[in-house]
Amino acid sequence: MNRTLHPVTETPLRFWHRDAVVARHHIPPDRTLLDLLREDLRLTATKEGCAAGDCGACTVVVAEAVNGRLQYRTVNSCIKPAHAMDGLALWTAADLAQADGTLHPVQQAMVACHGSQCGFCTPGFVMSLFALYQRTVAQGQAVDRHRAHEALSGNLCRCTGYRPIVQAACSLQADAAQAVDETPIVAALHQLAAYPQTTGDYLRPSTLHALLQARAQHPQAQLIAGATDAGLWITQGLRRMPQIIDLTRVAELRRVERYPQHIAIGAAVNLQDAFEALAADRPVIAPFGERFAGWPVRQSGTLGGNVANGSPIGDSMPLLIALGAQLVLMASRKGRVVHRHVPLDQFYTGYRQSLLAPDEVLAWVAVPRPAPGEWLGAYKVSKRQEDDISAVCLAVQLHVQDGHITAARIGAGGVAATPARAVQTEAALIGQPWNEATLAAAQQAIAQEFSPLSDLRASADYRRTILGQLLRRAWLESTGYKTIRLEALA
Repeated sequence: MNRTLHPVTETPLRFWHRDAVVARHHIPPDRTLLDLLREDLRLTATKEGCAAGDCGACTVVVAEAVNGRLQYRTVNSCIKPAHAMDGLALWTAADLAQADGTLHPVQQAMVACHGSQCGFCTPGFVMSLFALYQRTVAQGQAVDRHRAHEALSGNLCRCTGYRPIVQAACSLQADAAQAVDETPIVAALHQLAAYPQTTGDYLRPSTLHALLQARAQHPQAQLIAGATDAGLWITQGLRRMPQIIDLTRVAELRRVERYPQHIAIGAAVNLQDAFEALAADRPVIAPFGERFAGWPVRQSGTLGGNVANGSPIGDSMPLLIALGAQLVLMASRKGRVVHRHVPLDQFYTGYRQSLLAPDEVLAWVAVPRPAPGEWLGAYKVSKRQEDDISAVCLAVQLHVQDGHITAARIGAGGVAATPARAVQTEAALIGQPWNEATLAAAQQAIAQEFSPLSDLRASADYRRTILGQLLRRAWLESTGYKTIRLEALA
């Protein structure tokens, strides 16, 4: 797609690639990394498939310098703003083999295991395997089937060739001759880190103070925190973004802070790290988090971005509503930093609308630590088991004492214009014995509490029925049944 008529920033884009720093000027703020690679740099090994971050054909690997080492992650270049690459290192499928043609171990494994069929998706699979290799095999760790499936969860093979690709992943062996020399790359990235951008069409503030100032000065700019959804507005909605503020480099917002009563997850913490932080206190969240999306989306998208975006089918919000999460909103007004706390279940005012003011930023998501006696269930129903959008999402938090429900919080997604709290259903539960009669009353209440729409994912009647059945699943699990979930059967 030709976007040369779009207003462009004078700020150069700098990143490490092929043993050198690449600098490009006059790149539109909403140009994608895939377009930069294929059209501007003529690096065509990276393929465009869905242009929606769903198929993984466009997967590339990026790395950031952290404590003197590189941290590798896979990203969908089709929905990644090109300017988000500034200060990072990049590898594409054309960068792995040595100059004499010697294949990288991941390429050799794909050949040995016959992992390539039609070949269109192969570059994306190879890059997911390269990131896996750098994270595990290069560090002396073995790849098992769980790690392989996790690493490949964002890649779709149109020829259904998953078995040999997983076999290739599990057969990976370290090759010292193919080791990445990280020292010069880290040095180059440290030099590039000296160029935070707080003016122009693509702003990359590196401190919270700079972010709040930029937001106050440019309330009309599009704020992004990973762009896994905003990227779709560009590629699918053909929306133009004349100015973007990218908060993913803000140091203060990239942390998970633990306190005695709650944890605070910064708005720039990626989804994978956010779910791992939540699962440290509540292990049941781990398999739920793995179903949020494929690995590249969880590595790029952020919890703050998912919440602020406010999609009614966003998976994190029902869970956070059930946990009683609060949002910390911040702004810079008349030279003074102000903030306010808003319960998540009161944040949304309509479809993709919220209480967030034009000059405000969602800075942290504060989640209470588990109280004694808490029971939690989190459920997602979708057409595919993995890497799919929810038809219905339900999270249930209960406290049961002496057989009676003393407290309940229920979050629901996919059944209203916004993620919602099921307050009427909670009222039908609190104070009642946790038995089949109370369950039946709660099922009736939740069927009447929401008026879901019919769409391509599910009918309204199906959604109402599923809500009740998920409550039954919660009752079965909380009363001791062990084989309710697919992962338990496996």
